[in-house]
Amino acid sequence: MDNASYLTDQPFTDLDLEPELIRGLETAGFSLCTQIQQQALPLALAGKDVAGQAQTGTGKTAAFLLAIFNRLLRQSPHAEHGAKSVRAVVLAPTRELAIQIHRDAAQLSQHTTLRMGLVYGGTGYQDQTEALSHGVDILIGTPGRFIDFYKQGLFDLKGVQVLVLDEADRMFDLGFIRDIRYVLRRMPPPAERLNMLFSATLSRRVTELAYEHMNDPISIKVESDTPVADQLIEEVYYPANEEKLGLLVGLLKKLAGERVLIFCNMRGTTEKIGRLLERQKYSVGVLSGDVPQKKRERLLEEFTLGRLQMLVATDVAARGLHIPSVSHVFNFDLPQDPEDYVHRIGRTARAGASGHAISFACEDHAFSLIDIESFIGHALNKQEILPQDIAPLKTSQQDRVRKPQRKTESPSPSPTPDTSVGESAQRRSAHVVKTIERENSSVGEASSLAANESRTIAEAAPSNAPYALTKPSGKPPFPGRRSFEVPAVG
Repeated sequence: MDNASYLTDQPFTDLDLEPELIRGLETAGFSLCTQIQQQALPLALAGKDVAGQAQTGTGKTAAFLLAIFNRLLRQSPHAEHGAKSVRAVVLAPTRELAIQIHRDAAQLSQHTTLRMGLVYGGTGYQDQTEALSHGVDILIGTPGRFIDFYKQGLFDLKGVQVLVLDEADRMFDLGFIRDIRYVLRRMPPPAERLNMLFSATLSRRVTELAYEHMNDPISIKVESDTPVADQLIEEVYYPANEEKLGLLVGLLKKLAGERVLIFCNMRGTTEKIGRLLERQKYSVGVLSGDVPQKKRERLLEEFTLGRLQMLVATDVAARGLHIPSVSHVFNFDLPQDPEDYVHRIGRTARAGASGHAISFACEDHAFSLIDIESFIGHALNKQEILPQDIAPLKTSQQDRVRKPQRKTESPSPSPTPDTSVGESAQRRSAHVVKTIERENSSVGEASSLAANESRTIAEAAPSNAPYALTKPSGKPPFPGRRSFEVPAVG
């Protein structure tokens, strides 16, 4: 409920909500419904199953939580089920999202007597098992730890009255669908419970899951005209691989007191950037799937409270997390999936605030830009790299991440590593050509063409001209071919 652009003029008081929930909304400072709440709540409050398509930040969490609370407040637990019986289940794909849902649930239900439990992996069992031993009405968790505790007999699912699957598309992406089906088959039949499913996309597989385990769900869809906030400035730079770290530090030096989130594709890259920024005297945290859960929670709390100026993360922090006042998002690596780009930059420009998203389109990841711009419906603002933009770094500071050379039938000798950061355009072009040659060496008929391209680029590139990436026109002459365009001399 943090995106003002999704608000409607319908107050919550117009809905058939229990007084305790209206008080909780008022205490939390919420008075008007968002679009997804306006559509989903009347259906769910009337007992209709809902399959909703909505992005993070549209208020979907509050929509399903209010529906859960209202139903449990009005219906008594089944008398035949004991203290171990859970009345409502919310499953989420990641620990961070489950924790956020539990936090929102505690806020909205503060004037009720409903009991909530939270279970997720990556941390100890004792605190979670102790909470379950006292009995819970609503159990929120991730599939793995949820099933683990279920098999231990810490709770049963025979009395479930409400089921919610949040970010169902992500459940498929992470391979949780078998776990989800295991859980659903141990609940009462769909007709005997209220079912809600929310997903960023209602793909065929998500829709099949809905119709398999829900009772004639009604589909609703809420999305903005553009998946990117109007207040967001999007820019893209085209650095060589060897320039990325220096460019990152150079651009960060221009920011004073801003809260910055830096996304990378690989865990190793986050660690290297974290070490580099610490040497630059920045307060920085590193967040990836391998970080222990307790430390992850502490890092997120410190970043949210402003004790950490920067957070370097993989896509684990891109979905479902409410991190306020992030001014800048850097895509150190462009993601391969355009939707991941939208989720990343969605961490800034929230609740009507302005934001800044800066992406690096290097040799290894630049071709993701074509799909990203097609998905969001507009081109990113291309920025020229000025000499003063690249901070000088010592060789030991660079911690460069090189793409492994592919094995081919006739591998070319590995080039001598270049330790300079601000290399000339001609050397950048040569590096690009060598990359092309390596990728095409496995295709016999491409060798002469790659050599001709190499000579053409080397002869045509002026010493101060940046290379420009262009989308290949028509069908590529052979698989894996990439096209580059270098400004002509004179």
